[in-house]
Amino acid sequence: MATRITNHKLSGSSKAWMKEHLDDHYVQRAWKDGYRSRASYKLLELQERDRLLRPGMTVLDLGSAPGGWCQVAGRLLDGRGRVVATDILPMDALPDVTFIQGDFREQSVFDEILAALNDQPVDLVISDMAPNMSGNNAVDQPRAMYLCELALDMAVRVLKPNGAFVVKVFQGEGYEEYRRLIQQHFPVLKARKPDASRARSREVYLVATGFRP
Repeated sequence: MATRITNHKLSGSSKAWMKEHLDDHYVQRAWKDGYRSRASYKLLELQERDRLLRPGMTVLDLGSAPGGWCQVAGRLLDGRGRVVATDILPMDALPDVTFIQGDFREQSVFDEILAALNDQPVDLVISDMAPNMSGNNAVDQPRAMYLCELALDMAVRVLKPNGAFVVKVFQGEGYEEYRRLIQQHFPVLKARKPDASRARSREVYLVATGFRP
């Protein structure tokens, strides 16, 4: 996501965040490589380790804005396959990506997603969703886990047998229970901490493969 610089005065903490953001190796690399988000490198690292994406696949990206992950997916599919992305926020168009704005919990939005998928099951569901963090873990963790549960529910509904699921999770209350939920549907589950993920962040990525309907 591009950072907009304004003439408004920034607080000390905001200035520190801005400096850290602008100095960040992956932010600078994203600008150079033409990616929309530093998060793109997280998926690229997962791809290098787990070989999740290949031409000919159908991919569903949940919570896609600003487009860092589906941009990577579209490039790796190289025009052979289908990427459908959805978010409640708007997202600028990307080549080889069909974007649907709306809440996928709503039946009308879910139906629109299925139509974009030609009512066919998908090979891979990816989710980098996270709530706006308040800094209060007692509030943030349940909200984050709720989004993870929504992503898993969607994956179970649309994946084909032996499909794969990748989801961002924050370690803390509910994490182990969520892992067990995933394992009810996927025989192989790995936890990854990409180098592009900030060291102080509690986020990890769960890579689940071999979906069993």
